[in-house]
Amino acid sequence: MNTSAPCVLVTGAGGFLGSQLLRALARERGAARRVIAVDVRDTPRERRIEGIEYAVADVRSEQLTSVFRETSPDVVVHLASIVTPGKHSNRAFEYSVDVEGTENVLKACRTSGARKIIVSSSGAAYGYHADNPPWITEQCPLRGNETFAYAWHKRLVEEMLARWRIDHPELAQVVFRIGTILGDTVHNQITALFEKPRLIAIRGSDSPFVFIWDQDVVACLMHAITSDRVGIYNVAGDGALTIRHIATKLKKRCIVLPPTALRYALAALKPLGLTQYGPEQVDFLRYRPVLDNTRLKTEFGYVPALNSEQTFDRYLANRPR
Repeated sequence: MNTSAPCVLVTGAGGFLGSQLLRALARERGAARRVIAVDVRDTPRERRIEGIEYAVADVRSEQLTSVFRETSPDVVVHLASIVTPGKHSNRAFEYSVDVEGTENVLKACRTSGARKIIVSSSGAAYGYHADNPPWITEQCPLRGNETFAYAWHKRLVEEMLARWRIDHPELAQVVFRIGTILGDTVHNQITALFEKPRLIAIRGSDSPFVFIWDQDVVACLMHAITSDRVGIYNVAGDGALTIRHIATKLKKRCIVLPPTALRYALAALKPLGLTQYGPEQVDFLRYRPVLDNTRLKTEFGYVPALNSEQTFDRYLANRPR
């Protein structure tokens, strides 16, 4: 084991990205001298990876601080957040995990002497707005809409991180604003849209999507752990696919609807339990932020292996029929 390698602690280690990052760290033994996997749920023994240390702690709890103090991590990878809310989830709970949980992690970093934190943010932090530029760079303002819990919470988290960069410069930060993740086994709110019998397009909008292969995200996390890179980076493949292009690849019909009519329809159908989507989803489809990945490639030093179209094609080839 490389004694100069960092001790790495991963929050949300049992999640989709966390579990893949643990496997990558286990494969590349020299990347970390010690890996602590923290999740709110205990990992069954048959799913545990040799060489990884497991701890159970809620990111909102004092127990998390105890884990930090006991393990003294050099690098913390903070992945714990509510990406796809459960059926009985609510806004207050999601805020407590996403925002208050992140604050607790930052305080634990300070008390334990961690030197770097790597945070999985999202392109959603830019918000869904009619005046979004065609390609959004890291210099664009964060305007995550309060209507969308996930976008709003990512914005609040990033505003918190910005304050910490001023007040606690000793804790280096890497913040990844990640596009739509696709992979061989991924299932999320976006892929659920693609599995519908027909796709919905909003009149007057191309609804472009930028995709990133899950293994590219893991590789970015690994590079952030093992290098001295810091900063904020959009994580997305080159290029974008319009909703009509996606429909063609899926061999599905694309229904074009006027935004006002769709908004009224969703407002009427959601209270009846006939759809999981509310009227706010019109802007989600209409004004999607399209991430420019130039800084990721030129400053962070990572070029995604797959572009947006290749990522979608790979997802398409491996998705369940």
